[in-house]
Amino acid sequence: MSLILVIEDQPELLDDIVDQLRFEGYNAIGAANGRIGVEMARQHLPDLVLSDIMMPELDGFGVLSELRADPSIAAIPFIFLSARAEPNDRRKGLEAGADAYLTKPFTQVDLLAAIDKALSNRCLDE
Repeated sequence: MSLILVIEDQPELLDDIVDQLRFEGYNAIGAANGRIGVEMARQHLPDLVLSDIMMPELDGFGVLSELRADPSIAAIPFIFLSARAEPNDRRKGLEAGADAYLTKPFTQVDLLAAIDKALSNRCLDE
């Protein structure tokens, strides 16, 4: 069972995503901000990270940068979940190293498809 770390500063949305993932059979854990998320990634070594961009303490780009700079967690697939929906935002997220970029609101179908693709690509790389 894959472990997915969800980093989201809106408590209701964090709970909803974690619950949806658990319902789909994933082991999911949540972090309320980017700083906590980075620490949880180091502690739990998830198979995938889903992260908001606009968060207090450390934004999603900071989270991605810290993960990619740490060899023990650098290869973890990373998906941005963001209200920023402009093409430039998406391009910036992917150029920063994210595996996918979903805009809020997103559907469960789109979320699961992005997760499946990121996890499949990870398996191919191993």
